[in-house]
Amino acid sequence: MHISTALTDLAADQDGVITTDQLRAHGVTPWTQRRLVADGWIFRLAPRVYALRGSPDTHRRRLRCGLLCLGDRSWVSFEAAASLHGLDRSRPHAVEFTIERPRRPALLPFAVHTTKRLEPIDHVTVDGFRVMSATRTVFDLALSRAHPHRIEAAIDSAIRLQLSSPEVLTRRLATLRGSGRWGCRLVEEMLVDSGVHTHLERRFFELVREAGLPTPRKQVVFLSGGEHIARVDFYFEEFQMVVEVSGQKGHSSPSDRARDAQRRNELQDLGVRVFEYTYKDVTERPDMVRRTLRARMMSSGPLTAA
Repeated sequence: MHISTALTDLAADQDGVITTDQLRAHGVTPWTQRRLVADGWIFRLAPRVYALRGSPDTHRRRLRCGLLCLGDRSWVSFEAAASLHGLDRSRPHAVEFTIERPRRPALLPFAVHTTKRLEPIDHVTVDGFRVMSATRTVFDLALSRAHPHRIEAAIDSAIRLQLSSPEVLTRRLATLRGSGRWGCRLVEEMLVDSGVHTHLERRFFELVREAGLPTPRKQVVFLSGGEHIARVDFYFEEFQMVVEVSGQKGHSSPSDRARDAQRRNELQDLGVRVFEYTYKDVTERPDMVRRTLRARMMSSGPLTAA
């Protein structure tokens, strides 16, 4: 006994899996289904979901299996959603889903969460999968009591990738907070220093805020004659001062250093002073950073607007 071409084509479009309902729709009776299993053409992955012989056991197949098993009102969520969105520090092989209450999942080969707080803005489609939005995923990670650095990374990368924004996160926070949902307060605290691209930038921004220094603009793009000159980490506009923070590796190749020098020179041609603090400065010598920032601001004084 062989499986039909129509079924193999359908399964190919579904990452190698097919449901019992789809088998029935193609004329496969329960008796024929058992024969297909016995002959090794298909094998059971989860309730009502089968994989075709020879289909690779990929992450996509596991996600597709879960969505087909759980039905149309199910979504990839938590760490699995973070991975699909490409958020920083995601676990690439996580398989997690969310369904609406009061449905209770049976014993399944993957993690299933339930929720009563679901809005249309909470779910999107990514790469052919129903998935919780990046904004909702931030709150789900907080709910799961993920490490604070993990949540920070999710917030910052969601903003950097333009999958969310501080304003959108704040609005969703307002609706979720009233439900007593755990983790909302933590997200609220982290939104104070959001809008940066990396953990190091967040630490620098936090350092500036705690020191009571003027708040810089983040991720500012400089143009000259309509041409892009640079995107900088922080811009203290009233002092015409740019601050960059460099990671542990930094730019070490000759071509990288040449580009950095050209970039710095072009910014200085615009009348902007450029300073750089290293990973070690920000993480191990915060007092020095605060002291030199304050001195550099005082040495120029705020500029008077024309």
